[in-house]
Amino acid sequence: MGITAKELAKKLNLSAAAVSMALNHKPGVSTQTRRLVIDTAEKYGYDFSRVMERRQQLTNVIYFIIYKKYGAIVADTPFFSQLSEGISRECKRQNLALKISYVYEEAAAIEQQIADIRGSDCSGILLLGTEMEAKDVAPFLSLSCPLLLLDAYFETLPCDCVLINNIQGAFIAAMHLIRKYKKQPGYLQSAYQISNFSERSSGFFKAIRFCGMSASKSIIHRLTPSIEGAYADMREILKANEELAPCYFADNDLIAIGAIKAFKEEGYKIPEDIAVIGFDNLPLTSVIEPALTTIHVPKQYMGEIAAQRLSAIINAPGQPPLKTEVATTLIKRKTA
Repeated sequence: MGITAKELAKKLNLSAAAVSMALNHKPGVSTQTRRLVIDTAEKYGYDFSRVMERRQQLTNVIYFIIYKKYGAIVADTPFFSQLSEGISRECKRQNLALKISYVYEEAAAIEQQIADIRGSDCSGILLLGTEMEAKDVAPFLSLSCPLLLLDAYFETLPCDCVLINNIQGAFIAAMHLIRKYKKQPGYLQSAYQISNFSERSSGFFKAIRFCGMSASKSIIHRLTPSIEGAYADMREILKANEELAPCYFADNDLIAIGAIKAFKEEGYKIPEDIAVIGFDNLPLTSVIEPALTTIHVPKQYMGEIAAQRLSAIINAPGQPPLKTEVATTLIKRKTA
């Protein structure tokens, strides 16, 4: 006859409650303790059949909430699909159930989402903050379950976050242009201001100042952050005969690709006449002509570590919030 839960608790010098939480995959014990209990239970022949059905019901449920304000940024692009894939894979490893939902800016929709979560089986929230401001996050912090903010950071909010090191990435890109072309780069800036783009702006101008150049002399074009929008905006700029820079850093790959299309239609050679660097390293960037030099973001890894961290704070609540920044790398191709 196998060991009982009561005997297991005695053998491990744990409370019966701790053993029950570990066996049933409830929050309240550390991952290490949970593993110890399960391994020991298996070793001494514990009968898991009595709890298997209940374990399935009591698996921690993670809500991945995708907040959309503009839509052009948080869209069905490879960036967000790879991010979601990383979250999904790590949830499977951690025995977490994953539910994905979308919420739009309307106050009524957000209130309903909050109410639905309060009455649900939600154990923790991954909140995609790409298009959010601090005030948009605040209602979600009223919930009692742990929350991790993904792809954004706000100094005023006491929550865990995982995001790209945008300043580093933009700095690397601008420094590459300055060193290679020995000229002041221009900036293809997003017309939609979100925290990611604001940080990339800081990184770009940090490089400009680091090299002794005047930020006020930078040529800046504000473009819609989509291929079609950036293309249309750049066509208007070219028709107006606005001054052009010899090379550009773009806030994202979609802006870069749209602008390059407009440049090429006007007869500019890339990179001989105008060089361009993007940001994100979307799959499309390696197959366009010429292939886009860009900043790589490990999107799937971001999703994985976000799910890991959320699992950790579900199992061991009360930890101080962590800000985790994921480093970027320069991918040199043909456009710069």
